[in-house]
This record gives sequence, structure tokens and C-alpha cells, in this order.
Amino acid sequence: MTHTATMHSIGMVVHHLRADAHRAAAEIARDLTAAGHDVWVDAEGHGGLSPLDPLYDVRPLAGADLVVSLGGDGTVLRAVHLLAGAEVPILGINSGRLGYLTQAELSDANTVISRYLAGPETGMWSVEERMMIEVVVTTAASGTSVHHVLNEVVVEKLHSGNTVDLRVDIDDIAFTSFATDGLIVATPTGSTAYSLSARGPIVSPRHRAMLLTPVAPHMLFDRTVVLDPSERVDITVAGDRPAALVTDGTVMCELQHGDTVTCCPADISARFVRFGDRPYHQILKAKFGLQDR
Repeated sequence: MTHTATMHSIGMVVHHLRADAHRAAAEIARDLTAAGHDVWVDAEGHGGLSPLDPLYDVRPLAGADLVVSLGGDGTVLRAVHLLAGAEVPILGINSGRLGYLTQAELSDANTVISRYLAGPETGMWSVEERMMIEVVVTTAASGTSVHHVLNEVVVEKLHSGNTVDLRVDIDDIAFTSFATDGLIVATPTGSTAYSLSARGPIVSPRHRAMLLTPVAPHMLFDRTVVLDPSERVDITVAGDRPAALVTDGTVMCELQHGDTVTCCPADISARFVRFGDRPYHQILKAKFGLQDR
């Protein structure tokens, strides 16, 4: 790894089950520490790395200059949530499968970190901002809570074998009610995640929009609605069957009749280190194995 004159504080988030990611994290930490940089792990997100290991300090990631994510897309999402809106860029290193949110493979980790440490003046990298959604949950049992998501928020049936009845209002105006397995509200970044498997469109992450996609609805209308970023969506449990709230793959709570989930574009964004200016459609082509005809 290349040594630089400027010292940095590097946070690390590591997949807790991937031994290769753990080995890479230890190697990266040793190299960075030897070069005079500080290496941090978060008390909540160390991913199985020992907080007692002298290679790592335990500090909140929000104070770092860079966060390195070692794992797959889920590990990147974990890093986003640990940062909680702090303007710290994330460099995703893939040791998973698709790695759509990552920038490099594990074998190239030292190379891309060195490029970042060389500084923005080299022109080798830039920081890309991605839209997030603010989710306000109002329940009779627990009151109001606020969350932020990068990919999607899902309101889905709690029990298999049943649908759930969900009413949708857009900017306080009734839209429709769904008898469905669930509803997804996704960002453009999340358009290649759960929303895609529910037949939603792929949207460039440079756009600002929210995608409302039903999951296996029991009605003729089964298409995604692409909403303007100024609009607000309210999803209310309209029937007696309970629902579950899932944000970026994490089950948050149970929803009962009358409970509401409100989604709107967040004031905060996720920030990612990007190398070069590769067109979005070429990233799609590579990640999904598309072939020339």
C-alpha cells in the first residue's frame, strides 16, 4: 500500500461471517497503521473483529475520513446506517456475490485504498451522492419513530398464506388500496434490489425519485408508480391482518390496523467513492452478465 504524507482516519465495517473479509481487514489495518493512519471499528459494526485487537480503535464511524466496507451490498447498507447521515464517503470492497454497491473486488482492496489516499487532486476518484428516503412510522403501540433507508422500505404481510390490506395516500390525497403481499417504496439505488424482483423498473441512481411497487397484488393494477421527489407517500394498514415493516432488509416492527408508514426523500444522502466515470449502463451490463448481440 502506498504511503501518503496526509494522515487519515479509516473506519472499517466487515461482514461478520466472511473469513476472507476478516483476513483482508487485518492486512489492510496493519498496512494503514504502519503508514501512520488511524484505523477504527464501530462498537456496533465491527463485524466480529475484536474491539480489543490493537490494530483497531473503537470509535463512532462518523468521525472518520473514509469508511471501508468489506463484504457485500448488505455490509455497505450497514455502513450507511452506522454513519447516520454523516458526510463520510464509503468505499465498498466486495467479498460477496453481486456487490452492486461496491467499487472493487477483495483482491484489489489495497490498490483502491491507495488510490483514495493519494488524494482527490489526482483525479482518480470522486464522491457520488445517493438519495435516501426518510421513513416516519406511527403506531398505536410505540408512537412515532424516524428511520432512513438507502434501498427501500417494505410494508409486507406478517404471516404467510394471507395478503395484507394497505391504503396508499400521496400528498394527503387517496390513491388506492391494495390487497397484496406487500408494498415497496424504493430509491433509484434500490431499483436493482427487491423492487426489481417485483418487476419494478431500473432507474439510474443519478435521478431523485421514489418507486412505489406492489408485491403480488390481488388486483389488476400491478405496476410501479414513479413519484416525484417532492411527493410524500403514506401507507396505512387498512385491514385486521398485521403487517411487518422492513427497512433495507432489517425487520423493524410489527404494524397493526391504523398504523402508518410515511415516506419522503431525506435531507441526508449516502456518499460513495467512485473511480473513473464508468457509464451506469455499463455497470448494469457487467453486474447482470448482459451479452452483446
